[in-house]
Amino acid sequence: MTIRIVVASTNPVKIEAVRLGFIPWLKEDEIIVTGIDVPSGISNQPMADSETYLGASNRVNSAMLALPDANFWAGIEGGVEELQDGMAAYAWIVVKSETRTGVARSAAFFLPKSVSELVRQGVELGEADDIVFSRINSKRANGAIGLLTDDRVTRTDLYSHAVVLALAPVLNSDLYA
Repeated sequence: MTIRIVVASTNPVKIEAVRLGFIPWLKEDEIIVTGIDVPSGISNQPMADSETYLGASNRVNSAMLALPDANFWAGIEGGVEELQDGMAAYAWIVVKSETRTGVARSAAFFLPKSVSELVRQGVELGEADDIVFSRINSKRANGAIGLLTDDRVTRTDLYSHAVVLALAPVLNSDLYA
């Protein structure tokens, strides 16, 4: 059986994270993953948990409207939040089928002060990473977490585990009724 999944982004990191997140659930099925550029409806750099969650939700809803003939839709939104010990980065993932919705948040990690300061000044996290680490377009590659862990954990890794978690209520509808 062919399963069509629409990711509410054209970022290759997010598309691959969704593909990898679905594989453990749909082992025997052929998976076709398509990315689509849709707006988040929030600021370019979400600065709070609620705004980041809203961005993922807005993205998945827009993807459903734009490409309604899929089996699943996924929205991923990365954000940051000021906490007592510094600025933390993470992402919200929203996955939908025609009848179910699953939501999960990735692990969070603290950003270095040099990156956090740029973000506080209004620079988007990906751009701040590029400035501090002398990279180009790192948000479409390993991201802050990859840069900070020497790729022991990449942005794709961080997001794909959260996709697996978001799928739990979608693919176990009898338990989440």
